[in-house]
Amino acid sequence: MKSVTIYSTPTCVYCNLAKTFFKSNNVPYTEHNVAADLERRKEMIDKTGQMGVPVIDLGGEIVIGFNEPRIREVLAIK
Repeated sequence: MKSVTIYSTPTCVYCNLAKTFFKSNNVPYTEHNVAADLERRKEMIDKTGQMGVPVIDLGGEIVIGFNEPRIREVLAIK
């Protein structure tokens, strides 16, 4: 399975939906709270050019927002 990293904030509804989706589909992920971690926030902005969350890195493929169909496609989840 591809490595999954999510850049999120604690109060982001879509971030929480994405994390719930990963948990319910047994997808391990690394979370970076960009509200508290300035280095990771800069990393996210460098990758995407934007500050909106969630930003999800699926093995090098970036998905902005909680785009469930795209995430399922990239991770081959039916």
